[in-house]
Amino acid sequence: MEFLMEYGLFLAKAVTIVLAIGVVVGLLVSAGSRESKSGQGHIEVTHLNDEYEAMRDILKESLLSEEELKADIKAEKKAAKAKQSAEKKALKANAPKETKKRVFVLDFDGDMKASATEHLREEISALLTMASAEDEVIVKLESGGGMVHSYGLASSQLARISAKG
Repeated sequence: MEFLMEYGLFLAKAVTIVLAIGVVVGLLVSAGSRESKSGQGHIEVTHLNDEYEAMRDILKESLLSEEELKADIKAEKKAAKAKQSAEKKALKANAPKETKKRVFVLDFDGDMKASATEHLREEISALLTMASAEDEVIVKLESGGGMVHSYGLASSQLARISAKG
C-alpha cells in the first residue's frame, strides 16, 4: 500500500513538472508570434519600365538585323543624350520640371476573411504620401469571395484612393 502512495506522489510530481514546462514553452511561443506580427513591414518597389525595356530590347535583338539593331541603338543613344542636355538646360533656366505620370500597382490576394486587408491598408497609406492627382493606381485583385464585412473594409481602403483624387 505504501508503494502505491509513493508511486502516486511520484506521478503527481512528474505531471506537475511536465505541465510547468509546457506552460513556459507555450508562453515563449506566443510572445514570439506577437513580436513578429507587430514588426515593421517593408514595401518592394519594382520599376516596370525597366522590365519592359529589357523585354523590348530582347525582341529587337531577335527580330532586327545587325545593321538595323546598330542603327536603332545609335538613335536611342542620340535621343537619350538630347533628352539629358534638355534637362540640364531646363535646370539652368529654373524652368518647372515636368512631372511624369506614374502608375502604382498593388497586389491583393484575398481569402475568405480578406486577411490581407491590413497589408493593403499599409500599402495604400504609403502610396498616398507620394501619389499626386495625375498618378494612377492599379489593384491586382485575386479572390474567390468571402465575408461581406471583411471585403467591405478592404473596399473602404480603396475608397481612400478615390477620395484623395
